[in-house]
Amino acid sequence: MYVCLCHAITDTQIKEAVSQGDMSLADVKKRLGVADQCGKCAKMATQIIQKQVDIEPNFYEVA
Repeated sequence: MYVCLCHAITDTQIKEAVSQGDMSLADVKKRLGVADQCGKCAKMATQIIQKQVDIEPNFYEVA
């Protein structure tokens, strides 16, 4: 589903950013540009980030 229409960013892209280490809206904003124009997507993006952070493990596997 599209979350940020200004930049055509999907929930899948946001979840992937969290999987790559982004932990906040500011982190995802730097990576993807979400919520940097009209800002209407900020609330939904924050909810997706928080939900994904709760699911993702807080550590990286060691080779």
